Amino acid sequence: MANPAVADEDDHDEMEEIEEILVQATRSRRRVQDQPTRIEVLNQEEISEKIMMRPGNISMMLAETGGLRVQVTSPALGSSNIRIHGMRGRYTQLLADGLPLYGGQASGLGLLQVPPSDLGQVEVIKGSASALYGGQALGGVINLVSKRPSEVTEGEVILNATTRDGQDFSTYASSPLGNRWSGSLLVAANQHGANDLDDDGWIDLPEYERWSVRPRLFWEGYEGTNLYLTVGAMGEDRKGGTLSGSVVPDGSAFPQNQDTDRLDGGFLLQHPINDQLSAQVRASAIRQQHDHVFGDLLEQDRHQTILTEASLSGDLPGASWVGGVAFQSDEYDSGTFPIHDYKYESPAAFAHFDQDLGERLTGALSVRWDDHSEYGGELSPRMALLFREGAWTVRGSWGRGFFAPTPFLEETEAAGLSRLEPLANLEAETAETASIDVSYSAGNLETGLTFFGSSIADAVRIETLAADRVQMVNVDGVTRTRGIEALMRWRLDDFVVTASYLYTDASEPDEDDVGRRTVPLTPRHSAGMVAFWEVEEKGRIGFEVYYTGTQFLEDNPYRMESDPYFEVGLLGEIIRGRYSFFLNLENILDVRQTREDLLVRPNRTPDGRWTVDAWAPLEGFVANAGVRIRLGEF
Repeated sequence: MANPAVADEDDHDEMEEIEEILVQATRSRRRVQDQPTRIEVLNQEEISEKIMMRPGNISMMLAETGGLRVQVTSPALGSSNIRIHGMRGRYTQLLADGLPLYGGQASGLGLLQVPPSDLGQVEVIKGSASALYGGQALGGVINLVSKRPSEVTEGEVILNATTRDGQDFSTYASSPLGNRWSGSLLVAANQHGANDLDDDGWIDLPEYERWSVRPRLFWEGYEGTNLYLTVGAMGEDRKGGTLSGSVVPDGSAFPQNQDTDRLDGGFLLQHPINDQLSAQVRASAIRQQHDHVFGDLLEQDRHQTILTEASLSGDLPGASWVGGVAFQSDEYDSGTFPIHDYKYESPAAFAHFDQDLGERLTGALSVRWDDHSEYGGELSPRMALLFREGAWTVRGSWGRGFFAPTPFLEETEAAGLSRLEPLANLEAETAETASIDVSYSAGNLETGLTFFGSSIADAVRIETLAADRVQMVNVDGVTRTRGIEALMRWRLDDFVVTASYLYTDASEPDEDDVGRRTVPLTPRHSAGMVAFWEVEEKGRIGFEVYYTGTQFLEDNPYRMESDPYFEVGLLGEIIRGRYSFFLNLENILDVRQTREDLLVRPNRTPDGRWTVDAWAPLEGFVANAGVRIRLGEF
């Protein structure tokens, strides 16, 4: 039995550590346990574990977070998006330090192009966050928070290789720069060979070469003034589709490639006006250019997102508030199909208020008005309550939001825009989301149970017009999601076990708008269990198993629903001074969709896709091994 005095001391240390976790995503910068809005936070230790599993991008980190599902949207290129509590990935906004540095949505190849080595924590808001971030956060927000430099020079280098011919290199360094300045630098290079695992002439895992660089500067001025500056650049060449000399069923070669160039920049400035009042200014801009190849067709385009925002925040007895104005511009320019060009401009005003209503009760209210240039005015409110009693915590929230349709759905991400009619007569998608979260934390045990639901009106989907023409239409009816998320974490000395379960009941009007059907690619049951044993500065051993239940499949010629499957993994790490050696075995059971059915369709769909949707892993068993080398003092 553990020594009670030691246990109490450990609990006290854990409490102090939790108290230092401040979240940015709700704008109030309260401690995570004081937030009426439920925030999932991945800390530095969890990020460190996931880096060893997938050093090149953040997809694994998010896929193994409760309530999230990373869904492949283009099996040819590996493009993915993030579904939060069953809502489609286009409703999720991906931010970096509160700025849309990766574009307006967490879709396309964005997840696969973000290296994780410079992240300090990851914050997840589940449910409509339009009241905080406007029309691209209808389903939730994922905020990637960068590491802050310490008072000494430090960093690390990561080298990794996989059994699927993948190689990853990244280096991160941070240092004080004198005169109140400090800075950090991330440089990464990743490459992967093409894999045709079932020998059908179609590339199951695409080939790519990618580089990225991101410097950051931090300035700590007098009396609390601080400034954050960042720029980023990334270039990637990705190749999928048919192998050289191979053809699709119509007898033609069909390479599917994408070249990407991205440049972004942003800043955040905060200045205290007095003891109770502060001013903040933030701005960012991103420009992405793509060359898409679909068979013998080249599609060229440019995406651009610009954000400017100014706000005031203040503290009152038992309360805090923030209010401000913002302007966001999202522009798409197609050099190949200019009929799909758009430029959305959205000035907005917002306010957020937190109020302690007693020793046990805290409330939060957010509201935002967006004047969208295409879809008109939209009011987005959000309310949340927090009740605490001993080891018990209860949170309840409700929010309303909207999403401005663009030509980019999961189908067009996979097939391009060549067969899509120009957008016309569309309404903005709107939704209401709600959740009740009950959690208990005492001693070595943490548990949580969340009941959630959403109702989406005027959801947009693809409708077939002819054998080679489709259009986007608003669905006549409501898309409903109801579910339960359960989490348990148990600690005993150096041993931690985490278990999670997600039940999702998602339905939408059928294509004939008469009956209802299950939302495709949404497993009703999914679960996971992770066990870790770790000794500080010595190493760790981890075991994980994840279950994904049956999914309804749309327009799949081989089956109407998927098989359930398990994914099992093992992770080991040995630390010797500055050096950390790791080995990760992913999907040990070698589950692979192409073991059950073909990936390539017998005929091309009206929207242009040659592949079925990905409902199970495409890569099968993968092992990766590498070394992390710490730099500077430690």
